[in-house]
Amino acid sequence: MRIKLDRLGIALSGLCVVHCVGSILLVGLLGLGGQWLLAPEIHEIGLGLAIVVGAVTIGLGAMRHKQVGPLFLGSFGLALMATALFVPHGVAEAGLTIAGVICVATAHILNLRLHSF
Repeated sequence: MRIKLDRLGIALSGLCVVHCVGSILLVGLLGLGGQWLLAPEIHEIGLGLAIVVGAVTIGLGAMRHKQVGPLFLGSFGLALMATALFVPHGVAEAGLTIAGVICVATAHILNLRLHSF
């Protein structure tokens, strides 16, 4: 179950990056989809879900493997993602989200690698 949640966390992180970068490109370059791609509710729900999955799986991995590296990296990423929920919708929010999900996805990957040992 934990492995599936780590994989889900990686997928959610990837979706966050694709959403942030894709939305900026589509709206900025083509002027398409701004009314729903950049809606704050989409970001808040997706980011909230990613934070919950990330916290649970990274915490479970740390308890199982007794390795603090993924826990620290994941916690830092989760803090960046949580901060993104409280800044105005825009470039700063996207930057915090992307940096956070990269950290969290890396922590999930480390958890999966530690599980295989």
